[in-house]
Amino acid sequence: MNQLRLGYLYGFGAYLLWGFFPLYFKRLRPTGPVEILAHRVVWSLLFVALLLAAARNVGFLRALARRPRALAGIVAAALLIAVNWGTYIYGVNSDRVVETALGYFINPLVVVLLGVFVLRERLRPAQWAALGVGTVAVVVLTVDYGRLPYLALTLAFSFGGYGLVKKRLGLPAAEGLFVESAVLALPALAYLGWLGWRGDATFGHLSAGHTALLVGAGAATAIPLLLFAGAANRLPLTNLGMLQYLAPILQLGCGVLIFHEPMPPARLAGFALVWLALVVFTVDALRQGRRTRAAARATPEPVPAAR
Repeated sequence: MNQLRLGYLYGFGAYLLWGFFPLYFKRLRPTGPVEILAHRVVWSLLFVALLLAAARNVGFLRALARRPRALAGIVAAALLIAVNWGTYIYGVNSDRVVETALGYFINPLVVVLLGVFVLRERLRPAQWAALGVGTVAVVVLTVDYGRLPYLALTLAFSFGGYGLVKKRLGLPAAEGLFVESAVLALPALAYLGWLGWRGDATFGHLSAGHTALLVGAGAATAIPLLLFAGAANRLPLTNLGMLQYLAPILQLGCGVLIFHEPMPPARLAGFALVWLALVVFTVDALRQGRRTRAAARATPEPVPAAR
């Protein structure tokens, strides 16, 4: 199998797993969102530590300890992903899967917005148009919900910020997840210990299957991230960008078709505007990618200087 096909296989695997996450986290009820988050952090740390030990890849920690700015970035990334994970778990287990799917639909638009205000990037007219349509969509959904879709916005901005920090850090997926989980592990363990002391912990007290699912949250977190890293290393960015819509489409399907969450006409109109913005954004990205490749082909290779 060539590397391009392998990249698509990894990408489909990652987004399929993320798309069916609501089915997994629904099974963890009646455990509360914070307890689920704490278990997700602890078991992710253990799972990735075993992978790194098996690969004998622990030397990166010594190099990282000599980079204080990178350590500060890892702490920021850990806090952002904790907010993202916790918000997602809360949304799924409070029967708001549709709103969580909205968050990942608008995430590409939020990434563009962060590029403008954080990286001082200049947008093309089509990108401004996509942002404008996305803003109108949020207004329509705010009227429909009777409030800002704050779960969706929190998911979109936390994951967008996490991606921005990770891009600057440049850590591989397994190493990055290990250090981020390590940052969060101490408060997670402290919270689980406090729950156990109060007698409110659900771990080991409901059923063997429930306990296994809580432990499995570590693998469920790490495996799609590792698959995504494999895809990102093999696929062009535009191809990977097209695949990213698979996860929220599947999550939306779970919310409407499996969990029977409401989708009134006004909410459907808001989603339709989001999808229109994504179409504009994606078509512009594909055109820009073609122009860039054409310009690269048209640029003559430098002639070696004569000796």
